[in-house]
Amino acid sequence: MIFAVFLVAPHDVKTEHVEEAPELLERDGRWYSLRGGPRQPRKTDREWDPVAVYAPDEFTEEEFQELYELHRPNVPELNLKY
Repeated sequence: MIFAVFLVAPHDVKTEHVEEAPELLERDGRWYSLRGGPRQPRKTDREWDPVAVYAPDEFTEEEFQELYELHRPNVPELNLKY
């Protein structure tokens, strides 16, 4: 399984496990593009699933980077070493 992180908005992030990580995914009537991964995190005190990060398809790279940084403190998978 792949742990998918959907960066929806500045105060909205969703996560779920998915079987595959295609370039585009539709969720709740909105298209999300794959912006990172899936990548296997290095082992820590536990085993992690591969992580894929998605953002709304219409977002620029700069908007994605801003969302990523906003959500890093609250989503442990965004802070792992790969």
